[in-house]
Amino acid sequence: MPKTTPHPVDLHVGSRIRQQRTLLGMSMEALAEKVGLTYQQVQKYEKGANRCSASRMWAFGKALGVPAASFFDGLPEDTKAKKSATVVDAGMLTLARHYKALKSPTHRDAVCALAKSLAA
Repeated sequence: MPKTTPHPVDLHVGSRIRQQRTLLGMSMEALAEKVGLTYQQVQKYEKGANRCSASRMWAFGKALGVPAASFFDGLPEDTKAKKSATVVDAGMLTLARHYKALKSPTHRDAVCALAKSLAA
């Protein structure tokens, strides 16, 4: 029996779940515990191997502090596309997590100015 590839929407939703979990610095195990799954099941959802039902998306959203609809943000109109329009690597997520932890608006502005100057 041939191996089927996950649907692009399932891949996108799974990557958004993983991005939010990583942004919060949460482990797969911690997320699994919050939604009543094993970490292996969470891993399958994040990879798109398992389709995520509406109730499961709601549970993930509640556990991650975001609306379930946010898992569809950035979904390309052409769902036949192999990759999401936004590619986020681990460094970007780490930077975002540390930026979010900054309490001072002055520090946030300084981080933005530094990133802008380094990117120029």
